[in-house]
Amino acid sequence: MTTSTDHHLRTGSAWYHQPVAWLGIAVFVASLAGCVWLITVSARYADTPLTTSHAVFGVPVSAHSAARPPPGPPPQPTP
Repeated sequence: MTTSTDHHLRTGSAWYHQPVAWLGIAVFVASLAGCVWLITVSARYADTPLTTSHAVFGVPVSAHSAARPPPGPPPQPTP
């Protein structure tokens, strides 16, 4: 036979009586809300192009603007 203290101990240790669980849920929901907010704000405002150099750490950002002509036939050996 169960007593009222046994019932109280079982329900007192349930997950929804633990403040750490609610804190974890609150942090998770806040992070999801922050992600949604950042996505909506970034979709609302366009990126403006910046005037920067054409190299990052010495590496070109894009391909060369003028394409090189294909190489000609190899040079003929002289006798």
